[in-house]
Amino acid sequence: MGEKSYKEYLNKINTFVFDVDGVLTDGTVIVTTNGDMLRRMNIKDGYALKVAVDAGYKVCIISGGSNEGVRSRLNGLGLTDIYLGVSDKVDQLEAYCEDNNIKHDKILYMGDDIPDLHVMQTVALPCCPQDAAPEIKSICQYVSHKNGGKGAVRDVIEQVLKVQGKWIQNFDAKYD
Repeated sequence: MGEKSYKEYLNKINTFVFDVDGVLTDGTVIVTTNGDMLRRMNIKDGYALKVAVDAGYKVCIISGGSNEGVRSRLNGLGLTDIYLGVSDKVDQLEAYCEDNNIKHDKILYMGDDIPDLHVMQTVALPCCPQDAAPEIKSICQYVSHKNGGKGAVRDVIEQVLKVQGKWIQNFDAKYD
């Protein structure tokens, strides 16, 4: 029997979990002369995150980075489950699932590099951007055709919501 297609999992997903650097950003950090580290996020990814939250999906961010500007941006999109400065992503995901009564077989996790490896092995649908590390690509059910920070998050959210019939029905003027 062959391995299941990632498409078989899309209808079961009710929770999205994302890393930040290399997933929601392109992995580039611009360091200013006063030491601030600036990241760039994609507006289309942001739109998809907002649609997912508004459609009732759980959306969680787990990142080793601790930039409060990231938290501010994501809060503005309606995300509240944001865990920054996390050293053990598996423990954080376990605590999040326990607190929210979420089963691992309902989770899509998108990561891009070695710190995401072990946590991605615990979920139903591990995904990554096109430019993820080879070790991450090798364990993913789905590799987006988009790079991190360039629409990979939108890609996976849109696929799930379309399969579940929740993408277009959420399109209205409130997103203009």
